[in-house]
Amino acid sequence: MRRNSTYKNSWFIIIAIAVFMNFAFSNAMSYQRGDTSVLRFLKPKSTKTSIFKNNLHLVLPPIRPAVISTTKVSVTKPDDKLLSNVQVYPNPVTDQINLKYEISRSANVTIKVVDVLGNEIITLYSQRVEAGEKNFSYPLNNKLARGFYFLRVVAGTESVIKRISVL
Repeated sequence: MRRNSTYKNSWFIIIAIAVFMNFAFSNAMSYQRGDTSVLRFLKPKSTKTSIFKNNLHLVLPPIRPAVISTTKVSVTKPDDKLLSNVQVYPNPVTDQINLKYEISRSANVTIKVVDVLGNEIITLYSQRVEAGEKNFSYPLNNKLARGFYFLRVVAGTESVIKRISVL
């Protein structure tokens, strides 16, 4: 099996070298713009002898250098974090939850209170918010029983969870 593969690869290399050599020695031939074929066999226009036995030349299209663009493109890289500097105060909470957060670009923001098992208790806020530092206050008015809860702040696909104690 290996000998057969080596034999085929050798013939492929020999044919590739022959095509390259013919291309290198065919200076007398010209490429016509109207021709759509990539490879053409033509009779030579000059009396120059060909390296092929049937006196045919292989003509390839001319090689042109690539066009290089010098236009600079500036791409603004979005900040790594959409939601940052999330602070909940006072903790422990008695009558009002105060939340401070910073958002780097416009996004949908949802603020929820969840219990220890992850069950949603209250949705405090759910709206689209513009970029910048935001402050949010929510009066509890005995809506939460005493205990430990988590405040989940979701902006876009990012989420930050802070633990709060309700007294």
